[in-house]
Amino acid sequence: MCPVANGRKRNMADNLELTSAAGKEVRLSGGFMISGLATGHALFHWVIQSFVVLLPEVQIAFQLSAVGVGAILTVRELASAIVALPAGFIVDALRRHWGAILALCIGGVSLGSLLMGFSPAYPLLLAGVAIVAIAHSIWHLPASASLSRHFSERRGMALSFHGVGGSVGDVAGPLVAGAMLMVLGWRGILSVYATVPFFLAFLAAWSFKNIGGATEAQDAVIPLNTRIEMTKRLLANRVLWGIVLVRGLRAMSLVALLTVLPLYLGRELELSPFSRGFHIGLLIAIGLVAKPVMGNLSDHLGRKQVLVPGLLWSCAISLLLIFFSQGVAFTVLIALLGLFLYPDQPIVTAAALDIVGRDVASTALGLISFASFFMSALSPLIAGGLYQSLGVDAALYYVAILFAMAAVVFAALPLAPRPG
Repeated sequence: MCPVANGRKRNMADNLELTSAAGKEVRLSGGFMISGLATGHALFHWVIQSFVVLLPEVQIAFQLSAVGVGAILTVRELASAIVALPAGFIVDALRRHWGAILALCIGGVSLGSLLMGFSPAYPLLLAGVAIVAIAHSIWHLPASASLSRHFSERRGMALSFHGVGGSVGDVAGPLVAGAMLMVLGWRGILSVYATVPFFLAFLAAWSFKNIGGATEAQDAVIPLNTRIEMTKRLLANRVLWGIVLVRGLRAMSLVALLTVLPLYLGRELELSPFSRGFHIGLLIAIGLVAKPVMGNLSDHLGRKQVLVPGLLWSCAISLLLIFFSQGVAFTVLIALLGLFLYPDQPIVTAAALDIVGRDVASTALGLISFASFFMSALSPLIAGGLYQSLGVDAALYYVAILFAMAAVVFAALPLAPRPG
């Protein structure tokens, strides 16, 4: 073969290698990684919070009581819990496949939404809810662990920006769902939501291909028996169990609030679907700004110094909602409640990752998620029962007590004042 032809082939190969390296470099850049994971996170929360707005319509369609509505969210929490613990251990062992795992999670949103939208019976609806919940639960493991790994010095802020993506979905989802209810039924909305994630899953497979930053040889450094021993040491960490309790109490309060609030807005205040979506979105909107600010403050001041006042704030606003349960004051309090309602979760996650090694980060997150989801599984039933038998005030007292308990427990944990 002539030298010119050989030279052209070498140039083409070099160009392909440079293009591949450039693509890999872009995918591992801080801005691309955070924005990509935040966008995927937004998708999950868009669908989940949209479904919260649709609960009154779902209640009518299946002739459910308030406890029956709570059972839907209980299934969501239980499904998330069951998969979290084993998934955490497996995800740590499959670090080089994190991109594929994240893409499959997005595909799960499509499948779950499709099943919910076409479900002719209540059990099939619950199956669709469970699929979305499982995909969301697994997503957090490689997403949070990769951010913690790549941004160890700015862990709180990186996790908070990931949380901002979720908050964007939390705000936009209810608003769009409320508006779409004016022209589509709840089944039609979920069917529409099933389409977009199907195509985004392919984009995610490319975007997150190298996000684990591991090769097969690197994974082989830690054999199975060593991972099991590391997990045992993790389970013996008392501070981690304290964080697990805080995360569980916080999850119980949040899911209780999201159980009774849409029912109260729709049945007692008789708000329109769009207004209902506006109030639920407002609950989260302020977190778009507050979340990265609080995460950055926790990096510099300490997790405890930011989270404890935030939990007490949420407790106080929940109590004020009892006395200002309608009108402009009610709307303002909903917005104020959102100041710490969602920004607190990334700080709890960062506090856990501060005290565990990076090789067991997903395992630790799986343990925390398993325990918190398991704790919160009964909370929708409790909140629904209190609302149905005693009214919204009793449910809000329950929410406030949970926030106060979480603040007391976290204040007692021996955490370093300035995490590194």
